Amino acid sequence: MNTTDTTRYPQVVIVGGGFGGLQVAKALADKPVDILMLDKHNYHTFQPLLYQVATGSLESGSIAFSLRKNFDNQKNLRFRIAEMTAIDPDKNTIDTTIGEIKYDYLVIATGSTTNFFGNKDIEHNAMPMKSIPEALNLRYMMLQNLEEAVLQKTKEDREPYLHFVLVGAGPTGVELAGALAELRNHILTKDYPELNKDDMKVYLADFMPRVLGNMSEQASASAKQFLEKMGVEVLLNAKVNSYDGTTIHFEGGKSIRSKNVIWSAGVTGVVPEGISKDLIVRGNRIKTDNICRVAGYSNIFAIGDVAAMITEETPKGHPGVAQVAIQMGKNVGKNIMHIIRGEATEPFKYFDKGSLATVGRNKAVADLGKVKFQGFFAWVVWMFVHLMSLVGFRNKAIVLISWIGSYISYNGGSRLIIRRFVKETVPQENEPVPHSD
Repeated sequence: MNTTDTTRYPQVVIVGGGFGGLQVAKALADKPVDILMLDKHNYHTFQPLLYQVATGSLESGSIAFSLRKNFDNQKNLRFRIAEMTAIDPDKNTIDTTIGEIKYDYLVIATGSTTNFFGNKDIEHNAMPMKSIPEALNLRYMMLQNLEEAVLQKTKEDREPYLHFVLVGAGPTGVELAGALAELRNHILTKDYPELNKDDMKVYLADFMPRVLGNMSEQASASAKQFLEKMGVEVLLNAKVNSYDGTTIHFEGGKSIRSKNVIWSAGVTGVVPEGISKDLIVRGNRIKTDNICRVAGYSNIFAIGDVAAMITEETPKGHPGVAQVAIQMGKNVGKNIMHIIRGEATEPFKYFDKGSLATVGRNKAVADLGKVKFQGFFAWVVWMFVHLMSLVGFRNKAIVLISWIGSYISYNGGSRLIIRRFVKETVPQENEPVPHSD
């Protein structure tokens, strides 16, 4: 099956509707090309706010936006729900779950998934949070465990249900730890008067010597201080050995009884079959040249988390953040047109706009170039940047209203168990997501 129409225009196939894929498509709007976008979901996910879906602060539909609606005025683009399984560069085709598709130019924007570093027990028992279905699974699991804690007769029996261990102290781990600490400090005894908030423990563990390792030491120290004041126990230089679903064990002998282990300790690129193994570098990313073109190929590009542009300035590639994907997407869209027209291409230059991370109410850290600040103003900047980055006016309005409500009441959000979560029957990534919970 070939889903592309035969026209006089070059066929550009974009695999992935994330930050990078959106920008490639926008850069090619009204250009003499035919675009086919593929994604396993029919919506774009604003991943930086996934942790708020997981903790019930936001509904899943408020951080998702229909890809078809996003491009309903772009006449040269079509969308299909599909997954790419393999590439045949010799034939200029890709194999997908809806058949074979031809391309003149292919953009791989498949992003990344959770990296469990080959530990199957952790992969089976810990909870990832890279998508809306995973965030909803995490929400239901945590709420069910709180309900179970109410039923236990002794403090010792309640312990594993009330211990939350987050592995990975990057932005995801820090922000989720802060959100759980706030849930304990402001909400737990309102919803569950039978429980003692001091019995709910939040741990943030990382094998590195500091939290937010990619940010400045000033931001790292402030974030750690904020977390500890909120009651989070920060475990640094702590490497996980195993997790059996009830107890997590660390090197050195420390162990924590917990049924709530959330894994955000690393990511790995989602690379399809057909890319030479010689081109796969650390992090399961695809090596590219200075215009994001896959090394050795003239018409295949890789952007975002799945791409590794190795240069003297970036010996490990660019960081896996949204701004990299956005800027790469814009650059690739421009360069595809340059190539079609026989013009010189423009090398990709990443402009680092800075890093932000929120720890909780009135608490955030910001590294904006040489300007570094923490606290309330950083929190306001964090909210503004994330609000403006959301796709769709409706989503912006809903999130803003939700944030205002939570700020005023200390008790916002939805903590409904819509469906029972059972680990052995975790919904697959391509299952549909409800628009409201």
